[in-house]
Amino acid sequence: MQKPTIKDIAQLAGVSRGTVSRVLNHHPAVNAETRQRVNAVIEQLSYRPNFSARQMRTNSSHLVGFGLLTDEVITTPYAVDMIRGAQETLWAQGKVMLVVNAGYQQDTTEASLEALLERRVEGIIYAAMYHRPIEFLPPISQVPIVLANCFSPDGAYTAVVPDEVAGGYAAVRHLLMKGHRRIGFINLGPTTRGEVPPLAASNGRLQGYKNALMEFGVPFDESLICYTNQSPAANYRLAYELMQLPEPPTAIFCGNDRTALGCYGALSELGLRIPDDVAVVGFDNQLDIAQGLWPPLTTVQLPHYEMGKWAVEYLMAVGDPHAQPVHQMIDCPLVERESA
Repeated sequence: MQKPTIKDIAQLAGVSRGTVSRVLNHHPAVNAETRQRVNAVIEQLSYRPNFSARQMRTNSSHLVGFGLLTDEVITTPYAVDMIRGAQETLWAQGKVMLVVNAGYQQDTTEASLEALLERRVEGIIYAAMYHRPIEFLPPISQVPIVLANCFSPDGAYTAVVPDEVAGGYAAVRHLLMKGHRRIGFINLGPTTRGEVPPLAASNGRLQGYKNALMEFGVPFDESLICYTNQSPAANYRLAYELMQLPEPPTAIFCGNDRTALGCYGALSELGLRIPDDVAVVGFDNQLDIAQGLWPPLTTVQLPHYEMGKWAVEYLMAVGDPHAQPVHQMIDCPLVERESA
């Protein structure tokens, strides 16, 4: 069966081929009644535009490339929300997104960015699985670029990142409001794979912890702070050790939800009830953990979806690769459940 053409649509809808083209390209100079009639015929015929031909005519692929630093953005359930936030925002504008897995290697990253530029993307979102600096990004002047969940140390690129300080503050303030004054903090350190620790997260959350204590007039106690390499064994051991202090904490703030999982295990081993004996707050809102624990975990939401959405909205609003870079921080709200 022969594929329908713009000419077929025009004849059935009783309009010119130029009008059909304007509807397909979301041109504003088409009245609502005509647009509706043309779209009805497009749906009836199951018409799909010829992408290659459109790209040749317009010199644009109508793609926004989403360059990924690591395959963990794709495989991690909560970080992949950055892709969803960007994709859904683009889809609402009649555009699609090209996703490229760049990995951690500089040469792979440069090749991936070049592949996106060759496909005449309108902009690029360069995303990281965890909040960290990006130091090997090659210069890009052809299209605007936004760094999502990462940033350039020299501030050369627009970046959208989570407000780690506000997130740490929200977690600890919640515990302080519940009456806790001895609050342990299992912060994030180097991973078991020997990677660079996510300093933006660990430093920011620690500052938020200190800010909340200061607001409530509670002295900072270094003995309540420890750092995990994020292995299950370390998460368990550090929570256990905190509870062996001469004056143990009545609440524990965990650097992420995986840490909270180990914390739950240690507290259970000690015969302590959550939150009656010890309150626990996590960070990330990784739903398979936060909702799967009992009691369900109070935690802080990492705004992956919102970062993806903001990045696309910025690219579509600015569209200038030489615009003055901005550094946008997205709030990390507390998600209250029953662990605190």
